Amino acid sequence: MPTSVTARARRSGVSGRSRALFITGFLAPAVLLYGLFVLVPVVQAFVFSLYRWRGVSEHRTYVGFENFARLASDPVFRIALSHNLVFLLVGGAALLGLGLVIAHAVHGEGRAVRALRGVYLFPQIISGVVVAILWMFIYNPSFGILNGALKAVGLDAIALDWLGTPRTALPAVGVTFVWHAAGFYIMLFSAGLRTIPAEVQEAALLDGVEGLRRFRWITLPMLWDVMRVAIVYVVINALNVFALVFLMTVGGPDRRTETMLTYLYEQAFKNSEFGYGTALAVANFAIVMLLSGLVLFLLRRNPQDARA
Repeated sequence: MPTSVTARARRSGVSGRSRALFITGFLAPAVLLYGLFVLVPVVQAFVFSLYRWRGVSEHRTYVGFENFARLASDPVFRIALSHNLVFLLVGGAALLGLGLVIAHAVHGEGRAVRALRGVYLFPQIISGVVVAILWMFIYNPSFGILNGALKAVGLDAIALDWLGTPRTALPAVGVTFVWHAAGFYIMLFSAGLRTIPAEVQEAALLDGVEGLRRFRWITLPMLWDVMRVAIVYVVINALNVFALVFLMTVGGPDRRTETMLTYLYEQAFKNSEFGYGTALAVANFAIVMLLSGLVLFLLRRNPQDARA
């Protein structure tokens, strides 16, 4: 009996080591590639942000935190950050609201529901470059669909150069941002709704809990983890918006649509100030990480758990 137990223990030890080697063998290439193409560039960005560097030679001048001190007093950076926060607060609220509402509307089965899913996913599968060009045609002051529709119903007075007018440029790009990104959040909330057991919804109906009350006390608490993920994605997308703004307005007119990444591009690739541009990238990274961590911390408890 002791001999058989010892033999099984030895076999178990060999099996455990083999399993560990098997897992390590599969993970090693992914970890190596991630470290090489993600972690190393991040560390290099932190290092380069401490230098004054034109980016055209190996000559760099160490300046310590001078680039970050300049960043703190740069009025354009503050303008760009404020526009990113508009994307985050206004665009994020629109994305989360539309995502929840439309996910509820298309929740279920049937031919019509499947057709609607194809419609809301369509913008998500289009390249951001194509989306920007498409909406530039829509907003075109001479032959755009939007001005054409306004003129057709007698509203010529409000037909504008939407991307060239300072007061309308940022809202116009924001609408494009929401239209392009909404499909992902609808899909995310739709997947979350499918995880709610039908028995819970039926029990709520039997108890007379319907409409907004059912959403407030049943649906939202059971979607809490999905909501946390959605808000973190909103933070990442809103603070990293670049392609739409760059292609549609290049940050204009008069910096009315400038974002942190378009300003980074200007400093690094137009002004050849790679050290300062890298400091902008590091600041953007830090803000994204800070806000994402804050969201996860503040929303760490489900309302149902808090009531319990």
